[in-house]
Amino acid sequence: MRGLADGVRRVHARGDILHEGGTPRFLTLVLEGWACTYRALENGQRQILSILLSGDLAEPFGILPDFADHSIGAVTQVTLAQIAPDLIRTTAKASARIEQALWWDLLVAIAIEREHAVSLGRRTASERLGHLFCELHLRQTLVGLAEGTTCDLPLTQSELADLLGLSAVHVNRSLQDLRGRGLVSLRNRKLIIHDLDELQNLSFFDPDYLHTGGAISSPSPRGEANDRG
Repeated sequence: MRGLADGVRRVHARGDILHEGGTPRFLTLVLEGWACTYRALENGQRQILSILLSGDLAEPFGILPDFADHSIGAVTQVTLAQIAPDLIRTTAKASARIEQALWWDLLVAIAIEREHAVSLGRRTASERLGHLFCELHLRQTLVGLAEGTTCDLPLTQSELADLLGLSAVHVNRSLQDLRGRGLVSLRNRKLIIHDLDELQNLSFFDPDYLHTGGAISSPSPRGEANDRG
């Protein structure tokens, strides 16, 4: 997919990639770093809709609307590939492998949105946070960015609050709850999961919605047990 890029763009951490209401001209593929999609209300409150990691398309299956109904922002410094939509559609028609990858990307994006809605509506604060940690860890594992049960977590507590529909204070309490149970710790923008099985059980995390197809084996649930902090 990277070979289809018309150009590469770098955006600094917390910078805007696309403003709501703007006219997108290219598909955005994250090559390095973290980004997010979000909606901002007139009162200044924000809801983060999705987290984009390396290899993620901001617009599933290469469809560009006439105007953006949400914004895309950088969480960390990001490197982005800009791909012309006509080119990706032509390439998909010529390559069954690329077409399948695009359909899979759309399938997973929709599944993540559904699970996010379940979290907002039915999971407790600690369960929401635990579920998010499990999801981000698995997604990074799938693309080779996790080390055992340790992975990047550059999100601030304020950003976690915007993503989970909570206050920053509630996020802090939930994080203390998970720490107190001996399940996770955060250190230097890293998430360390000390008991993956128990964290999954607590947050009702079933990885099947990510459609991994058994592509990975689970890391040791206590692989980082000696690094608790």
